[in-house]
Amino acid sequence: METFYSEHHSLHAPSGELAGGVEVPPFESPERAERVLAAVRALDLGAVRAAEDFGEEAILRVHSADYIEFLKTIWRDWRASGRAGDVQPTVWQSRSMPGRVAAPRDPDGRAGYYALAGETRIVSGTWEAAYWSAQAALSGVRALGGGASSAFGLCRPPGHHASRDQFGGYCFVNNAAVSADALRAMGVERVAILDIDFHHGNGTQQIFYERGDVYYVSLHGDPEETFPNFLGYADETGRGDGEGFNLNFPYPSGTAWNLWQGGLNEACRVIGEYGAGALVVSLGVDTFHNDPISFFRLRSDDYLEVGRILSRLRLPTLFLLEGGYDLEALGLNVGNVLRSFEEESRLS
Repeated sequence: METFYSEHHSLHAPSGELAGGVEVPPFESPERAERVLAAVRALDLGAVRAAEDFGEEAILRVHSADYIEFLKTIWRDWRASGRAGDVQPTVWQSRSMPGRVAAPRDPDGRAGYYALAGETRIVSGTWEAAYWSAQAALSGVRALGGGASSAFGLCRPPGHHASRDQFGGYCFVNNAAVSADALRAMGVERVAILDIDFHHGNGTQQIFYERGDVYYVSLHGDPEETFPNFLGYADETGRGDGEGFNLNFPYPSGTAWNLWQGGLNEACRVIGEYGAGALVVSLGVDTFHNDPISFFRLRSDDYLEVGRILSRLRLPTLFLLEGGYDLEALGLNVGNVLRSFEEESRLS
């Protein structure tokens, strides 16, 4: 299994984030990618390669052009207006202010227009980091297109909360959506995205909600109890051409392996019946019992079984790093999924 990685990820290094009403060090930090990279190398899973540059075409098929232009320019405009710190959204287009359909010129208004949450900040290198995170994912797509049975995009920043035209949840470009759409453009008739991050991938769901050629399945914390709160419920099944191709498994606080595994097995059964030609896995390990911002109870050994279960689908599989914020266990848990997937695949 080749791993694709870019050192540009470190350019996104916010000074902090708001959590529980106070300023804290950012949970989504450059150290996350370094921990996972060290684990991948220690396991000797395969070559670690620099991400190739595929340009913006695949990104712009998924995200609106005005949103991408915002990501490119907001830091410059923010600083030019005299603001000294990171770009921090403070005002949003709320239910009582629905009238405007374009971003205002004011940098605060622009940031709020394109933001879906307030914990995620933008700094001078955010766009470059997000761009290269997507290139790592697209490098994995290229590997699958060349005949590889699996690949790992070591993506940072993560992506599954980014919608067509909004950032948040530490995400700016939706790497899973870009990859799935790129696989379709490559000729794969049907693609499945399996999101096993603790938090629902609201952005991925929004992007494909009216499409039947990409099936989105997610196991996640009940949005009644956790971020992103406003999407990820079990009755959200798709719309129009996408009706029946969106499946959510929301689970309550304290969910442990036995319950969560049942959802994973059911998700795999549905993906198999769908007839997908390729699988994109939004690989978040913030389902870990010691994760600081989550409430599931999975253990490190459970991730070995995750890899085994996924391998039994026998699909070309692209893993993309999403969440996971216990730095001490992050590399081990990601490595356990990838290692067991590879070992089981060789046996089958």
